Amino acid sequence: MAQKPNIPKGTRDFGPVEMAKRNYIFNTIREVYALYGFQQIETPAMETLGTLMGKYGEEGDKLLFKVLNSGDFLSKTTDDELLERNVLHLAAQLCEKGLRYDLTVPFARFVVMHRDELQLPFKRYQIQPVWRADRPQKGRYREFYQCDADVVGSDSLLNEVELMQIVDEVFARFGIRIQIKINNRKILSGIAEVIGAADKIVDITVAIDKLDKIGIDNVNAELREDGLTEEQIQKLQPIIMLSGTNDEKLATIADVLKDSETGLKGIEELRFILNTLKTVGLKNEIQLDLTLARGLNYYTGAIFEVKALDVQIGSITGGGRYDNLTGIFGMPGLSGVGISFGADRIYDVLNQLDLYPKDSVGATQLLFINFGEQETAYCLPILNNVRASGIRSEIYPDATKMKKQMSYANAKQIPFVVLAGESEMQQGKVTLKNMETGEQKLVTTEELIKEVL
Repeated sequence: MAQKPNIPKGTRDFGPVEMAKRNYIFNTIREVYALYGFQQIETPAMETLGTLMGKYGEEGDKLLFKVLNSGDFLSKTTDDELLERNVLHLAAQLCEKGLRYDLTVPFARFVVMHRDELQLPFKRYQIQPVWRADRPQKGRYREFYQCDADVVGSDSLLNEVELMQIVDEVFARFGIRIQIKINNRKILSGIAEVIGAADKIVDITVAIDKLDKIGIDNVNAELREDGLTEEQIQKLQPIIMLSGTNDEKLATIADVLKDSETGLKGIEELRFILNTLKTVGLKNEIQLDLTLARGLNYYTGAIFEVKALDVQIGSITGGGRYDNLTGIFGMPGLSGVGISFGADRIYDVLNQLDLYPKDSVGATQLLFINFGEQETAYCLPILNNVRASGIRSEIYPDATKMKKQMSYANAKQIPFVVLAGESEMQQGKVTLKNMETGEQKLVTTEELIKEVL
């Protein structure tokens, strides 16, 4: 008996309905990106290990899927080296390529390689799968899609404003209520500078984030456990208790950071972004959140995350400003800002809230029943006209029992069926059946198209 086939752990098959839903997500994001002047690129699934290694830290390097060299990949390896079982050494000898871990490093490589062809600022988007040799678990896969957009070669904060507009527009189209959380890396650096605890900024933000759950006394107790002095904790009180509108929060932070040039610069940047967004108007709320501290070793300016309001789930979009995207490849000083939509989490949110438009997941709209050769010959020109009108249509390929063909229509949730027998052919018409109501009409081709559209 043949062994039952399977797929690698952490990967998934997507059937027709799932693909229709996923394509709705990708197409919506793609349309909004294009509205704002972003152009699509793609990079290979495989990159050289020289491109990938050392860009994600030691842990990230371990999660890279490495690809064995073609042919006799052991030809340059001695028996002694194999017996040593030094995995990193062997991988360097046996593998020259790896599957991309994210879209950012390949994008940096792309910019450096194609610098002379690119018009700066360069606005690119990329919707492709990435791979990570992580331990598979619920919501975490070894193969998943990223939907990135970046602007490189411009320091203007108008780029941050436009990215927030894109986020707002995408989720408005999905019908998902969100809150956009925004912060600035310079403000976090300023806080650490003012209280003299540069190495404690992550501990500080984690503790502050628990304020609503554990209260001010327990937050302060946790800060003491993290090694902050009473003086440092006292200086943090206005930050911990921060409340009010975005403008009021900025005013409070500005007072705390009045002696930090870096911190005040971050406040100035945030104030510009928030004030400009007021003039264009967002459909969703944007909130200044000092507990937001993503990518501390990567981002250098504004940072943002998106949270769905009606579903318990982690961040569904994130991003920020970085100052040295291409420096890892010897081209320093190229600033950029980007966002990434979490397609898999958005898919889960749309499923939970049942927000997919019917026409986005529907496949065939119209099925022609096959009664035999003569009837099929009569239907095919009509089928051509129907398809030319943009109606997704098919004809059942076999002249089998009517019950079987109707079961096929029901299984595929096809809303309309066309029947054309001897009587219809004599009148130059067809019978259109609405599968939901059971209603049947004798119609011309033109009337058929109007009814279905």
